[in-house]
Amino acid sequence: MQITFIPLDERPCNYEFPYMLVQGTEHKIDRPPLPMMGQKKTPGDWEQLWTWLEEKIETADGAVIALDTLLYGGIIPSRLHYFSETVLLERLNRLRKIKEKRPELKLLAFQLIMRCPQYSISDEEPDYYADWGREIFRKGYIDHRKELNIATPEELEELSDINSRLPNDVLNDYLGRRKINMEANKAVLELVKDGTIEFLIFPQDDSAPYGYTAKDQQVARQRIGELDLELKAYMYPGADEVGCTLMARLINEWKGVQPLVYPRLSSIQGAFVTPVYEDRFFYETLKYQITAAGALIASSAAEADLILLASTPGETMMEAVSQEHPFFSYDVYRNLMELVEYGSYLLKQGKAVAVADVGYANGADLKLVKMLRQKGMLFQLAGYAAWNTSSNSLGTVISQALLYTHYGRTQEHLDFLSLRYAEDAGYCAVVRKELNAGLVDQMGYNKFLLDGPRGEVASYVRTRLAEVLEEKINGSDGKVTITDCYMPWNRTFEVGLKVKYTRD
Repeated sequence: MQITFIPLDERPCNYEFPYMLVQGTEHKIDRPPLPMMGQKKTPGDWEQLWTWLEEKIETADGAVIALDTLLYGGIIPSRLHYFSETVLLERLNRLRKIKEKRPELKLLAFQLIMRCPQYSISDEEPDYYADWGREIFRKGYIDHRKELNIATPEELEELSDINSRLPNDVLNDYLGRRKINMEANKAVLELVKDGTIEFLIFPQDDSAPYGYTAKDQQVARQRIGELDLELKAYMYPGADEVGCTLMARLINEWKGVQPLVYPRLSSIQGAFVTPVYEDRFFYETLKYQITAAGALIASSAAEADLILLASTPGETMMEAVSQEHPFFSYDVYRNLMELVEYGSYLLKQGKAVAVADVGYANGADLKLVKMLRQKGMLFQLAGYAAWNTSSNSLGTVISQALLYTHYGRTQEHLDFLSLRYAEDAGYCAVVRKELNAGLVDQMGYNKFLLDGPRGEVASYVRTRLAEVLEEKINGSDGKVTITDCYMPWNRTFEVGLKVKYTRD
């Protein structure tokens, strides 16, 4: 089958990961040339992207489409644009015309509900967010709680102070764009209703229970109900993993199966932890992630096609950068040893076993990785992920593991597994921490502005990462070799890697 793919942006997590997952299968995948995708705050070329899509989709059997790319030029430009509602609706109508010409086409899509970060940093937001980001978030948060009559006196006092300082032109620009984006969100639901889009995900990037984003989600959720689309339009925490999720769903649908996934958690309380950057209990999001990928939760390991080991926190989630000094609950309220022993046992029984390493945010649990290596499990797994948010990791590992149930232990599977160890364990949990702890400052740069994608910092990362892989990953079961290393957005947060799995 032929797949047409429009990524959310040009970063590896969006441009490369879903593409890589399809390699080693019988399916073929087309994606736009990288220069067409734009660069961070510079939007992709909308007209070229639409022309490319309309040409390629004529011979496609299915499509996975990031609508933010077709509407705004990417995820960051969706927060910066000045398009009118009319322009956005005209662009969406082009999708309807595509489906009218190809009614048999399976079209799966996703579109973000605009986020509202809690901090004053403009790296991915309008420039004024550097000065007013925290105030914009807190105003939306407290206003929402005030509407619900649950705002505290201290919050109301804070709101009064913010209202006296926050410039009207800043707030009007921000809220005006939110309103236009929300109209586009509602318009996309009409495409689901008329059958243009077969399945839609509204991922929630940097969620919070109150505030502008939470209120927009309520509007979208209400519209989903009015149009009777509850089974065709999902909304849950996530963003950069959704391309992988929809790719897995598309292939599962083509194969006519709904694989059964049995989750096993490292902590009884882990199901009731709300991960950082998210708005609900972990287990509720886990259900969405599994179902969105075209699978179902199994009631027992015996009936499952896939066992998902989830190393959840025991109580409050920490950042991976702080794991050298974890909260008491990480050692007492969860049991990694039992989780690993259970997974090892099932591997020996011939079960497909994957690991969602979501005990920490933004990187691997190095204690868990050490245990997996000691048991010889690292390169026997059906999938592994531990990057960025809990949902980013969940969607990635579930997608890889579901495809593993169809295609097994291919070289492409092992290469992607190796990439996860290099990036999630090696870079996110070790090398990035070292860079941000003062190393990039000593080199004359800062974590938001390096010396280019392939400069001195990238060269250092490649050398240091190879050392970490040798120390923490490589062994008699396999070796991860780095073949390319770059810094996609010229900052330390993400790394671009190409790696190869080999076994001596």
